[in-house]
Amino acid sequence: MAADGPLNVVALVSGGKDSFYSILHCMANGHRVVALANLYPSSKPTSTSKATISRVGAEDGSNEVGDGGTTNTATIRISPGENVAPQQTHGSLSGMKADAGGDEEDESDLNSFMYQTVGHQVVPLYAQATGLPLFRQPILGGAVDHGISYRDPDGHDQGEDETESLVPLLRAVLKAHPEVNALCTGAILSTYQRTRVESVALRLGLVPLAYLWQFPELPLSSTTTPHHEGAGKQRDDAQLLHDMEAAGLEARIVKVASAGLDEDFLWENAASEVGVSRIRRALRRFGGDGGRGAVLGEGGEFETLVVDGPPTLFKGRIVVGEENKRIVREGGGSAWLSIRQAEVEMKADVNTTPDTKEHGVRIPSLLDPSFESVLKLLLDEQELGYDYTDFSQKLLPSSSNLSQLKLAESSSQDWYFEGSSGAVEVQITRIINEIRQRLQQQSLPATAITNSVITLRRMADFPTINKLYGALFREPNPPARVTISCGCCLSPKDADITILLTVQPQMKQSERRGLHVQSRSYWAPANIGPYSQAVAYPLLTNAADDNNDVAASNSPLAVSIAGQIPLVPASMVLPPDEDGLPLQITLALQHLWRVGMEMGVRWWSSAVAYIPSSSSESDRSYAARLAATAWKGAHMTSSTSSTDAAEDLDPWDRKHNPLYMTYGDSGDAGAATPSLPDWEVLKDFNADADAEDDGLTQRPLPFVFLAEVEELPRSAGVEWHAHLGFANVDSGSIRLYSVGSDGGNPGNPELHHVIVEAPSGDVFVQTVVVYQRGHVKPIVNFNDRVAQSNLAVQRSLAELFGAPELLASGSEGGEPAAEALINAKHLYADLNDLDAPWDETQSLGSGAIRCRTLWDSQGRGLVMVVIYETRWAKR
Repeated sequence: MAADGPLNVVALVSGGKDSFYSILHCMANGHRVVALANLYPSSKPTSTSKATISRVGAEDGSNEVGDGGTTNTATIRISPGENVAPQQTHGSLSGMKADAGGDEEDESDLNSFMYQTVGHQVVPLYAQATGLPLFRQPILGGAVDHGISYRDPDGHDQGEDETESLVPLLRAVLKAHPEVNALCTGAILSTYQRTRVESVALRLGLVPLAYLWQFPELPLSSTTTPHHEGAGKQRDDAQLLHDMEAAGLEARIVKVASAGLDEDFLWENAASEVGVSRIRRALRRFGGDGGRGAVLGEGGEFETLVVDGPPTLFKGRIVVGEENKRIVREGGGSAWLSIRQAEVEMKADVNTTPDTKEHGVRIPSLLDPSFESVLKLLLDEQELGYDYTDFSQKLLPSSSNLSQLKLAESSSQDWYFEGSSGAVEVQITRIINEIRQRLQQQSLPATAITNSVITLRRMADFPTINKLYGALFREPNPPARVTISCGCCLSPKDADITILLTVQPQMKQSERRGLHVQSRSYWAPANIGPYSQAVAYPLLTNAADDNNDVAASNSPLAVSIAGQIPLVPASMVLPPDEDGLPLQITLALQHLWRVGMEMGVRWWSSAVAYIPSSSSESDRSYAARLAATAWKGAHMTSSTSSTDAAEDLDPWDRKHNPLYMTYGDSGDAGAATPSLPDWEVLKDFNADADAEDDGLTQRPLPFVFLAEVEELPRSAGVEWHAHLGFANVDSGSIRLYSVGSDGGNPGNPELHHVIVEAPSGDVFVQTVVVYQRGHVKPIVNFNDRVAQSNLAVQRSLAELFGAPELLASGSEGGEPAAEALINAKHLYADLNDLDAPWDETQSLGSGAIRCRTLWDSQGRGLVMVVIYETRWAKR
């Protein structure tokens, strides 16, 4: 599969605005559009233009000249007409009777969940209008897989799903144009559509391109002036329609299916000032703007047919006379246009080899305004780094009710696997077999795994490991994943790989939500392979909630997010070297933020920034201060968004999920929902007092540190790893509590607790234990320091929760001992301070990563950082 450089693209077109605007973005990014592809309803013969028509055999690829209409399931290729005189020769469409009551016309829309089919009779004219060959095939079957994320057939019966109609269509394109290596689609907000196209593209070895994905959420370019009502808002979906207008697209509404839009909207130009204003006013009749993407028709409110565009793409425009348009009313407020005849008027003096700058599309800025501000902080270099103790809460309020809780078993499990002896293929195969066996022993599906941390000796082994690791996960949305290389620091010395898995044995399949975007876009890097950008699951599983859907829906969510490296999303390459580490740190952190925002994260537990090995201690300290400044800046510059609560729903949910099928907004369109971070989730946070005291500069922050390893994926300069994100958390439900080290006792570490309380009263705690270099006594036995860390956590939690029993050895009353319930989840160690060399044959233990060096937010050295997770329930 091609990765870098210009791509040769086949573009899926339905006739709608999104697919054609996406084509323009492909061209603007330097790619060559080779052909168009379209699926149409199988119940109707295909009409044709005055162009060359051939039938492409599905098996042998042989061509048969057709007569212009077919019900055959073979792919039809429509070639542009040759030697067409501008404004003199016209393509034409005439496949329907002129009389309105004729039986030959199929007066119904397929209403496919996947494909737009209204106006499909006009689609053949796009070959002549664009000068590109068009491949067409009937849609076979219907929606068999109703999941929001598509499951690859891969041995199970999915042949009747309409998605699979894409496979023979694209195979025909590849047979005729073997140079094609990418597939373009117009998905904007629909995970339902995007995942289905990605599934087919990747199975055929094509790079999926979805440049419009999350486009309304992205920043305007520095040269773009907002052109919409309420231009002062942070984001407005309608800006995309104005972008289309600026690019020269003419997108006529051919179907309406919303109570706010009636048949008077048919043939309105949606990509126009007048069209946008009319759509807005209509949607507001039912409150708000209709929800996320409604003004774009993302929830099926309306569908469009593009009849013209910039000359870089459209060499001719499609003309439909008034007498050739007929309104078909389906009932329930749905109506669409049946087009009886159309023609192509060719344009004069069209430049067929335009410069890419002339495509007229808006390319979003690489960085959001808030992260541009972060980058400026890093480039300023006046005040890099910060003292974390100035940004942490020291004491819990005296009204704390934590003393009513007891330590309980976690609903989450950590499975740790190490390679041992043999080639890397042998080691990873053995580990995969062990994982399968353990899943089988506990009767768990692979979807119970929500996160993995893979540590390699050599990053060069990653492709081999990735292929074998991927065989574990056949369902949509595989676990989020972090991958680093530790080189010679990896222990034991005969291991080339270690894997730490986070497993949720009690999680229901319906409680798991993933985000796996495998298409290139401007939003965030594509995750092509067996790892999702993020997976969300219940933070606390309460048996009492098993049969209480309301209680479960109100419970906090944990969000595991994949490691983020600074790839430019549209090209999937690193920024130029001359842009330096500050841009890489900022860009990768923005990726983390965008994924977190999409998953509803409102607070981070903690984070680590990995950097590759460096020979200079000053460079490592500088990188640590850069990362810390970026982390602080991202928290301080993020502002409250202007979106409403209903906008968190995928348009598929609003259209097809009965729980969300409502007209208009589910809430006040003007009500703002918190962004990331959401300071309101912190206990005793007073926004008014904070503003009066200029508290922004002293707000508490999640703990962050830097770890130097050997190498990162793609030779990146940084990889951000947020240990957990918290979503669906109530205001005031998170408390922060820090305990500083005792300067008089160099053996005492710093401890930082993040306490999350669920409506049920159960509590989740993440504790970060930090040992500073020079503040601890050198020791011979690494395990002694781990035991010391465990004891420090027990003591701190015992004080915090009023639970002296944590300090007692053994167990009482059948309760598990504290030692069994308080164990390190992640452990980062710099072993250079040991009195004796580390025995390379020994394992550091579960979840341990031996780093070259560790650094805090002030650029000071650390010797160990340990992260614990505990659960607390009512006594």
